Amino acid sequence: MSDTYDVLVIGAGPAGTSAALRAAELGASVAVVEARRTGGTCVNTGCVPTRVLAKTARLMREVRTADVYGITVGEQTIDWPTTVARVRSTVERVLEVKDEPDRLAAAGVTLIEGRARFVGPHEVEIEGTGTRVHAASVILCVGGRSRRLPVPGAELATVPEEVLDLPTIPRRVAIIGAGNTGAQLVTVFNAFGSEVTLLEVAPRILAQADASVSEHVGRAFAEQGVRVVTGVETVVSLEGQEDGIRLTWQVGGRQHHEVVDAVVMATGWPAALEGLGLEAAGVSAERNAIPVDEYLRTDVPHIFAAGDANGQAMLVQAAHFEAEAAARNAVLGATLRTPHSLLPSGGFTDPDYAGVGLTEDEARDRDRHCIVALVPYDTMERPIIDDRPRGFLKLIADRRRELLLGAHAVGENAVEVIQAVTTSMAAGVDVATLAKVEFAYPTYSAVIGVAARRLMAEAASQR
Repeated sequence: MSDTYDVLVIGAGPAGTSAALRAAELGASVAVVEARRTGGTCVNTGCVPTRVLAKTARLMREVRTADVYGITVGEQTIDWPTTVARVRSTVERVLEVKDEPDRLAAAGVTLIEGRARFVGPHEVEIEGTGTRVHAASVILCVGGRSRRLPVPGAELATVPEEVLDLPTIPRRVAIIGAGNTGAQLVTVFNAFGSEVTLLEVAPRILAQADASVSEHVGRAFAEQGVRVVTGVETVVSLEGQEDGIRLTWQVGGRQHHEVVDAVVMATGWPAALEGLGLEAAGVSAERNAIPVDEYLRTDVPHIFAAGDANGQAMLVQAAHFEAEAAARNAVLGATLRTPHSLLPSGGFTDPDYAGVGLTEDEARDRDRHCIVALVPYDTMERPIIDDRPRGFLKLIADRRRELLLGAHAVGENAVEVIQAVTTSMAAGVDVATLAKVEFAYPTYSAVIGVAARRLMAEAASQR
């Protein structure tokens, strides 16, 4: 016998919880299957732990510069076990506040513990229990996992969600992969006193960011003593030695070596599809993700995929919206699309960075006469007051419409600054209106008004 539901959600992370609650709100009978704990990677091993480590790194930077304000501070050291305990206690506090099991129960959603495997297009079996669940529609919200490079000795590497398992802070660490996760770990380990080497296959770090953001953060890393190596053709091997791990990579046809105490591979985030039995449901996967159409349907129309499972936006904020759309389409029919036209993202590095919309290169490809204004942080009062003058805000506008196409920032509170710009873009606020906003003084967000006024001046000069 099988329990039967209108909608079955596999995975109870940000996407899965959102999908289940929305489907229940629409009147469907809903079950969620979760193999581990609710909250997904983000809360348990991803965003939340990384942000606590970033906070710790920030405190170390503040302590080390406290003397310029007349504050005498003693020896600055990291007690790694205490830091790890703080991270894990914070995760527990977040889980307690979110209280996902009770929220699901209050909405009438059945939470099933265990690992689901398809045994047919409408049915899954819960591994090790013999229990089967039948559903009219299925929403896959299985999240993702870190990928180890397929090279000799890869088992010697640590992946980002295992960083807290390191017995001590490594004196020497190599980080492979300079995307958001790798860049944040660079700042964490550098602040903790590690000698950091960053390897990236692309010609620049943060390859998906605006080129000026990539250049600025990369230069800051180098000035902080980080060895930044871009254009890596291949990671050849990792080899255990008495004095550490010998890491070999190739650039320009030549091999290079370095002995480190730890190697962290931040080299990709494929969907966690192992053991799902997709073939039994007739669902295909490509490039470590499940392709979906504009309605988030897989190639089996009653099976949807949202969040990291479909390999598109790979961000928590995107997962929430995709999951709610998938739930609506599963219950009411496929009519709702979810274009991610405004999806802010960034990293808590030193300095922070963030962006939304088109990069400058993308904007110029569409309109070579687009308007760009850049305001350096060191011309603004608040960054100077806080002794954080490094950075900038760049606004990009369509000359014809004078509407914002993109915004990119580096520096203190960059993510919050970009979030404020995103809000105005989502509301359709034109540049002229944004330029008239009387931002509080002295604040980081005041740079938005200055940049908008520069855009207006630039537009006027081109008429």
